[in-house]
Amino acid sequence: MLDQIHLLAAVTVLGVLEQAYFFLQVIYARRVFGVSPPKVSGPPEFERIFRAQVNSSEYFPIFLAVLWQAGLFFHQGLAAALGLLYLCARYCYFMGYRASSSERLAPIYFSSGVLWILLAASALGILRFFLSHYVGLNILQLFTA
Repeated sequence: MLDQIHLLAAVTVLGVLEQAYFFLQVIYARRVFGVSPPKVSGPPEFERIFRAQVNSSEYFPIFLAVLWQAGLFFHQGLAAALGLLYLCARYCYFMGYRASSSERLAPIYFSSGVLWILLAASALGILRFFLSHYVGLNILQLFTA
């Protein structure tokens, strides 16, 4: 069983570490710019860092859900590779947003595209499972016949 999920687990841990890094960047920015909790507004530099972290946190549960579904129902290796691409794009998004609000655009579009691919792989994998399990139809066999 573990050999079927080890790549997904590794990408999940990397994602959690990335989220922790983003959280720490907000704490550091609060100190640098003198923005004490619970305030969420301050200089534009702080607000960009804060917003990048919040946005990344908002998307993280979606990422985890489609990562694991794609990995379990479609292909673990492909899902893990796409997961790494997503995490890299999110890092670029965070660093871009930190520098300038316009520099966040390309990475956010790329990471959104990766999420859509993971979602498609999830849906196809789940559909294949349902057809095989409940209808007795192996669609992979149809393509190879």
